[in-house]
Amino acid sequence: MQLLLLLVAFLLAPKVEAGKIIRGHEAKPHSRPFMAFLQIQNPNKTCGGFLEHKDFVLTAVHCKGSSIRVILGTHNIKEQERTQQVIPVRKAIHHSDYNPKYVFNNIMLLQLEKAHLTAHVSPLRLPKRSAQVWPGMVCSVAGWGCLSMNSTSGAWKLHEVELEVQRNKQCISCYKLYNGTTQMCVGNPKKKKSSFKGDSGGPLLCNMAQGIVSFRKTDGEPPRVYTRISSFFHWIERTMRCFSLQGPD
Repeated sequence: MQLLLLLVAFLLAPKVEAGKIIRGHEAKPHSRPFMAFLQIQNPNKTCGGFLEHKDFVLTAVHCKGSSIRVILGTHNIKEQERTQQVIPVRKAIHHSDYNPKYVFNNIMLLQLEKAHLTAHVSPLRLPKRSAQVWPGMVCSVAGWGCLSMNSTSGAWKLHEVELEVQRNKQCISCYKLYNGTTQMCVGNPKKKKSSFKGDSGGPLLCNMAQGIVSFRKTDGEPPRVYTRISSFFHWIERTMRCFSLQGPD
């Protein structure tokens, strides 16, 4: 009997560990009321994002599609929670200098049909212009992405993980065209923790939103590249102001 139990434990261990390696652990339900789950069509995929204003969600450009539906106030995306708000996107506004080949300027605003702010749906403040993030700083990221490198589908419940900011040279050695001015290098390569498939567009929190999940190596190993939000502060403010004044189409 002991031998059988040891064999079962051995077979199950890698599967359990895989979930912890990539995603960390399940987040406390509704502890991140700014999180947005994006359902995208053409191409069909999912992404993350975060509510920055009652009318706008911030995400990554490669999360665009022919139509996008945003779900706010959710923890388990497979359940119809009373806190959920399903909101269509009026307009997707991506950075005009986005470069899909090198993934530069990977930032996009989604103008919504106005969210209703509640205890479960509230915006996340952006960093001040003077806010700094330094190597070794511990930040966190959350999303509904894959729980392991072998997964083909995302998680139903929101998961979160703590990650360390790395020196720029760590990403320069992995990504030849990495730009430390507009990008951030995050995730200790010695610790198998990382955001993964389906987490793109979600916020990196270092006390406040400092990064947006951008891209990774194909094997999912850290470090991963994040868009540095502080470098796009003026673009975000200018774009929201411009499209807010335009009103409905």
